[in-house]
Amino acid sequence: MWKGLLVAGATGLLGLVHGLASTDTITWGGDNSRAGYQTTHNMDPAIVGSAQFGLAWETKLPGNYGGQAEQIYSQPLVYTPAGDDRQFVYWSTTQNNVYKVDAKTGEIVASRNLHIPFLTADLDGCVDINPHIGVTGTGVIDPDTETLYIAAKTYANEDVTGAQGRPQGRYYIHALDVNDLSERPNFPISMNGEVPDNNPDRTFVSGDLLQRPGLLQQGDYIFIAFGSHCVQWLFTGWIVGFHKTTAEFTAKFATQGENVVDEGAGVWMSGGGLASDDAGSIYFATGNGYASQLATIPVSGFDPPTALEEAVVRLSLAEDGSVRVVDFFMPWEKQQLDGADDDLGTSPIQILPSETFSCGDVRRMGVITGKTGKTYFVNLDNLGGYRNGADGLDAVIQVYAGPRSVYSGAGVYPLEGGYIYISPTGGNPTHVFSFSCEDGQARFTRMAESKNLNAVILGVSHGTVTSLDNQPGTGLLWITDRRGDSVRVYDAVPTEDGYLNQIKGISVEGVTKFSRAVFGDGMMYLGSVVGNIYGFGAPTNPPLACEETLAFGTVDTAEESAVKEVTCQATIGLTVDKVSLTTGTHYVLSSLPDGELTLAAGGSFTFSVQFSPKRVGLHTDAVKIATANNVEGYSTTTSVRLSGTGEAADALLDVSPDSVTFADVVSGDGPSDRVENIILSNEGNSALTIDGVSFSESVDGPFEDWDGELPLRVGKFIVTNIPDTIAATSRATLDIQMDATASGTFTGAVRITSNGGEGAFTMEGAAGPAPVAVIEFQSADGEDWIPYEQGVPFSFGNVTQNTASARRMRITNAAPEGGVSLTLTVSKPPFGGAGLIRAANQVDLAEGTKLYPGESETAVLSCAAPKTQWNTDVIRANATWTLNLNDPTFEKNVIDFVCNGVAQQAPPLLYPGYGQYRYLGCFKENNPGRQLQSQLYGSDDNTNALCIDRCSERGWIFCGTQYHRECWGGNTIPSLQVDDANCNFDCEADVNQWCGGNGEGAGSGGSYISLFADSLEWDGNYTNPDTPTDPEDPPPTTPPGGPEANPGVDGYAHIGCYTEATSGRALPFGKTMESATVANCVEACAADGYTYAGLEYAQECWCGSQLGVGAVEAPEGDCNLACKGNPAELCGAGSRLNVYRLGGSPSSSGTSTSIAQTPTTTATLSETQTSSAGTSSAGTSSAGTSSAETSSAGTSSAETTSAAATTTTTTTTAAATTTTTTQPAPTSTKPVEKATVGDYDSLGCYIETTTGRALTPGFLADDDMTLEMCADFCDAYTYFGVQYGRECRCGNVLKEGSIPAQKQTDCSFPCPGDRRYLCGAGMRYNLYIRGGSASLSPSVSSSSPATTAQSTSETLAPEDVSSTTAAATSTTAQVTTLSSSAVSSSTVRPAPSTVELSSTVELSSTTTSSSTKATTSSTTSSSSTKTTTSSTKTTTTTSAKPTATGPVAWEGNANFTYYSCVSEPSSGRLLPKQVHNNGTDMTPALCLEKCSGQYNYAGVEYGRECWCGDELNFAGNEGATPGRNVTDDKCWFECPGNETVRCGAGGHMSLYVLRELVREMYGPDAA
Repeated sequence: MWKGLLVAGATGLLGLVHGLASTDTITWGGDNSRAGYQTTHNMDPAIVGSAQFGLAWETKLPGNYGGQAEQIYSQPLVYTPAGDDRQFVYWSTTQNNVYKVDAKTGEIVASRNLHIPFLTADLDGCVDINPHIGVTGTGVIDPDTETLYIAAKTYANEDVTGAQGRPQGRYYIHALDVNDLSERPNFPISMNGEVPDNNPDRTFVSGDLLQRPGLLQQGDYIFIAFGSHCVQWLFTGWIVGFHKTTAEFTAKFATQGENVVDEGAGVWMSGGGLASDDAGSIYFATGNGYASQLATIPVSGFDPPTALEEAVVRLSLAEDGSVRVVDFFMPWEKQQLDGADDDLGTSPIQILPSETFSCGDVRRMGVITGKTGKTYFVNLDNLGGYRNGADGLDAVIQVYAGPRSVYSGAGVYPLEGGYIYISPTGGNPTHVFSFSCEDGQARFTRMAESKNLNAVILGVSHGTVTSLDNQPGTGLLWITDRRGDSVRVYDAVPTEDGYLNQIKGISVEGVTKFSRAVFGDGMMYLGSVVGNIYGFGAPTNPPLACEETLAFGTVDTAEESAVKEVTCQATIGLTVDKVSLTTGTHYVLSSLPDGELTLAAGGSFTFSVQFSPKRVGLHTDAVKIATANNVEGYSTTTSVRLSGTGEAADALLDVSPDSVTFADVVSGDGPSDRVENIILSNEGNSALTIDGVSFSESVDGPFEDWDGELPLRVGKFIVTNIPDTIAATSRATLDIQMDATASGTFTGAVRITSNGGEGAFTMEGAAGPAPVAVIEFQSADGEDWIPYEQGVPFSFGNVTQNTASARRMRITNAAPEGGVSLTLTVSKPPFGGAGLIRAANQVDLAEGTKLYPGESETAVLSCAAPKTQWNTDVIRANATWTLNLNDPTFEKNVIDFVCNGVAQQAPPLLYPGYGQYRYLGCFKENNPGRQLQSQLYGSDDNTNALCIDRCSERGWIFCGTQYHRECWGGNTIPSLQVDDANCNFDCEADVNQWCGGNGEGAGSGGSYISLFADSLEWDGNYTNPDTPTDPEDPPPTTPPGGPEANPGVDGYAHIGCYTEATSGRALPFGKTMESATVANCVEACAADGYTYAGLEYAQECWCGSQLGVGAVEAPEGDCNLACKGNPAELCGAGSRLNVYRLGGSPSSSGTSTSIAQTPTTTATLSETQTSSAGTSSAGTSSAGTSSAETSSAGTSSAETTSAAATTTTTTTTAAATTTTTTQPAPTSTKPVEKATVGDYDSLGCYIETTTGRALTPGFLADDDMTLEMCADFCDAYTYFGVQYGRECRCGNVLKEGSIPAQKQTDCSFPCPGDRRYLCGAGMRYNLYIRGGSASLSPSVSSSSPATTAQSTSETLAPEDVSSTTAAATSTTAQVTTLSSSAVSSSTVRPAPSTVELSSTVELSSTTTSSSTKATTSSTTSSSSTKTTTSSTKTTTTTSAKPTATGPVAWEGNANFTYYSCVSEPSSGRLLPKQVHNNGTDMTPALCLEKCSGQYNYAGVEYGRECWCGDELNFAGNEGATPGRNVTDDKCWFECPGNETVRCGAGGHMSLYVLRELVREMYGPDAA
């Protein structure tokens, strides 16, 4: 039937059209069986194995959509059109281009673009095919109409470039004339919105679906299948049929049928084609799903469920083109497969040639292998249903449990007994199964493998087998792969030692995953993902005419055949160089020419061949005649095929293979479900009798005789089916299992004696604990690893705009020694898609990665925040990495990664760290006239932060920067907003900020301003007041006095401004208001009977019956936002509520009494700071009295004690004496700066640097952060600082650029673990120094060991002061003293030796000179201060030389010298080979010992990893940020084996170079 199936279709078509040639390939796999056995393509093993067969041509396709090369995921088709003597190859690409290419030359003769491609960026991180989704499924050519059918994915609107969103995706089915690629009538057609015949609740959503399988033609009908993108969204698999000329749909079948609402059952089969027996049945396989209709009850295959998940499905095809399900098979562990995303349908179901592959009652067989690695041999006439086998298992012909996932169809060779080839991933060999029929039972026995290993990453191809005109002995297995030899060709029959013999290996660039070799006339074709298409072949004209095949018939192994002569005649002038045999095992040559033989055209020579079989069976070989000629188009090799069969009259025993191995078996589960086989063959013509069997648990013996009781137990191995006799030319198959109850390594051996000789085989196996997956994410400082918790995302934290943060994800096999290796069965990283987060590549931690116990592998992910303007909102990004492993406790997980792309925020700041002035965009000024009419300055120090500060001081609502250096303010918004690209000027003092511009394109030459608005004052209206407004709806106006708290409405009285609760909300129930007013909110809360109503954020209404825990009264001024619906009244603020209580009493403000100070002292003494027991204008004590006096004497002293709570200040000048008395104020509900935390003193509020972190390397983040927690964590460092409320950072040096905030109140976030105190803000630290003076601010400028104080006199205007302060960026920070950040501790400690400090203090008053002296005591009971008032600029500089602490770089040994600390490239490795990984004993000395004598370089990283190599790969992978030499402090991990020396760090290597190499490069004295 096979032969009829293969040829009948072609013959019938040839009767209709004369164009189809016997060497054409017009459908996936060559025919509808999808077995891929192809006989008509002139693939002679002698030619393929010769040096002449290779890359015949390579063509670069011209497509370049989005700057990307074309990719080819569909397989090419080969066709010879009617009336044309040329053969053509048809290629379709992911950019929706179709090419017609000359099959012999590679010349593009026609092309057509169908659509713009759909973009992977719209697939939420699914990057299996990237960056374009166009044509991804292999089409089919109908030779009757000479039409090529393909499906293309695009968008509904093709006039738009770029991602348009998944819902805009569209699939179109095209019918193209093979001659000119024009569209046939009635095409293209779209499925979008179609409803399936078997489920009215589903619709076809093109954006969610992927068309991957090869199309199928059945007479007048074409069938096409669809699956999902990465098992996302509410999808179902589809089988769609349509008429090939009318384009009418005849079948719309959903694999999730009637009443199934769950997603699943996609049809993708790694690109394999829908199969058919061409007799009314269609077969396909599906992936996982979530309906799980079937539980544990067996279900007949002829009573299929409506949810066909994890199934092989058989459809019957009606005459009208409609289909229905008639049979199915579903593995017994279907539910486990679903949970692990272990698709059955990762490979296609293939129909095996029934002339060979039939046995007993089973006449038609199929084969399929899934992601679990299990291969299922099924009865195509009774697929098996669900759990109908013994013990509730599978009712199939046979199951083989392979070692790894399989994503490719089998290779099939029906000659010489029959062979099946399965290619698992993960660095495993291709496995060979031989077929036999024993007592009516079909057996597929694994008996050989390839020596080459398939690539670890996904992509090894579907198998294809060719033969030369279906002749035995000419079979070739073709495999393509993404690593190593791109094309591998093997003899189809394995050698006697159990291996495939590779005869050809060719490497080309960019082979596509899941390819399949496609054949034409003596040519093979292959596509790529780099824009190249390839043709492989050899010159086809033979230089000699010889007898093509020499058959010797059957010869006894004890005899030799008669000698046969071969005569060859030259077709051109040539020289015969050599005549030889390919193998020479069973044949002998004689009468060969002596030396070189020169022949003219027509000349001839003769040689002899004799067959001498060494063993029973078919033996083929080839005589290769090598010639020299210079005639174009003629090959240099001619071959003569040799064929003969050896036989034996007596019984003859053969044992194959001679060993079996069980690897990676999990212990504790009893006998492994994996079964290996040994074949006992009787190759003789007489019956074979087994005389005895002996066995041993050691391969070397001693052996003991078997007593004949089955099963035979050999240690941990169980052997069954040992026969007593074997009939002539028959065989028996032994089944072998391993008992894995206990862990360990086991061996065994069996010897067999018979009347046909002796044989033996060995068994080896290892069982151990299951793999244990540990998934971790690198911490921000690179020091620690954060373990993965299901459902908890890995976070990059905040990443500043225009920077990137790179971290590593690490997977470790934590199984104990002797455990099973850990394999990544599913791994889909966030690579190539849109978004801030992405993996560096798809190679690291790729599917198939294998980790032995104790081994780890890492992959780099990064969050790259785009460049944005200051004071813009956070960009919240997320990405996912889908992962599954063979850890039995680890189900499929979608690991989330999150990061915040943050812009710098210029003060004033609002909770939780946003700038009060928000960036609105780029606006056109002078349009006409200026809307912002007040220029605040023009300065080379201009930045957006400085300009916002000036605008804030003057109360302008709008603020803008322009012309690099100008700052403008006003209360009228410019009238025309334009694209941000028009603001293209950098700021004069910071090239990373934009300060206006002169426009681009049509707007070029205009005047544009970067505009900010005060979010507390601006009403959100973009309409310029000069623009006429609707008189019927005038805009609300703010009363001249500003908004006030409404005293009460409808019985609800205002009781004050309150904070949000510390846990949850102050009032838990939110209400919607048509207009945000107090009256509307009270009305909404009263309607539901609530006691309290609160208004927040100018527009939110909240209700409740009581205030939440921690919601306390705040200062009235905290509630400062006008209601959106009534600007005359207040509606709270950020985390502040104006609260109203039913029947409450109106709130009243507290009062204080003071005697006014003279204006001359305001700058230094106007601010007060509050403690728990009192206030002081010059400082804070825990419970004391402070007195300050000012005179003109020019000398000052200060002492602080703890006694009372009242502060009296006396100021004496030449003109006046002023006394101010301040009574104790109520306790504030706002958090305050804590003066001392353990050994640390406060330095006040400091800004974050714009070029990194102010403090490194220590980092801790905790949602319960307190200052004490941070101080304890940073105990080993000089500084600690807390920002964003929850982030603690430590360091010994404060990075340049971190200076005191102009407004110390910028630090406004409460510590979440102790809300009484401040923990910084966004881009702001509450900074502390160990034992230092709080009046000093850190820098990195000085290394002097002394501390000095200098005083100078200078009078500065207030604006000049603020400008100078804002512009400070280097070694000197300028602050106003005696502000809210002034000294608040009565104990002053000396600075430690590791501190480097510099600060400048500015005072402004009226006289010209002063000197200052300060003394402090913690025991005195009072303090007084006398100060000579003057116009003073006081500069204090403190510095101390650091003392070396912590580990140092080890200098090396006799062979290696220390090179440097070197950063790794962002992708790739500095050194290629990790030779040791030890977290207990690692030292540089140990690593150098491991690398010694073999490598030029050695390095230690992460404190435990030892790497070696002969070259340094600073560049890394293509596109990576290169590695570089960095300072030694970047390699700061202590070596676990010697804590005094450094062992690299995260992404940083302590690198050593061979001294001999240094001497060679730089001279004998260099090392």
